[in-house]
Amino acid sequence: MPEKDIKLEELDPILHERVRLAIMVLLSETDELDYNTIRGYLEVTDGNLASHLRKLEDHGLIKVRKTFKGRRPRTYYSLTEKGREKLLSYLAALKSLISRVKESP
Repeated sequence: MPEKDIKLEELDPILHERVRLAIMVLLSETDELDYNTIRGYLEVTDGNLASHLRKLEDHGLIKVRKTFKGRRPRTYYSLTEKGREKLLSYLAALKSLISRVKESP
């Protein structure tokens, strides 16, 4: 008989989207990444990436640092402490769900 307590609320809807989750994982592996590097890893359109980055920033999960290299603007992204905590919590909840799956009946 299956366990009754599947806590779907632990799967944060902000992170439970493939592009945003990938951004968070990328940022968890380094201090910061610039916009073009993130876009190169994910191979998404500028509009799509900008939308997801904005949503993560609006929720306080990433922070933005803008600079200039010569005359060209550069935008860097990094995880906030809240973002790191949310990512770890999300991954723990996902791991808990995955561990419930049986390979054969």
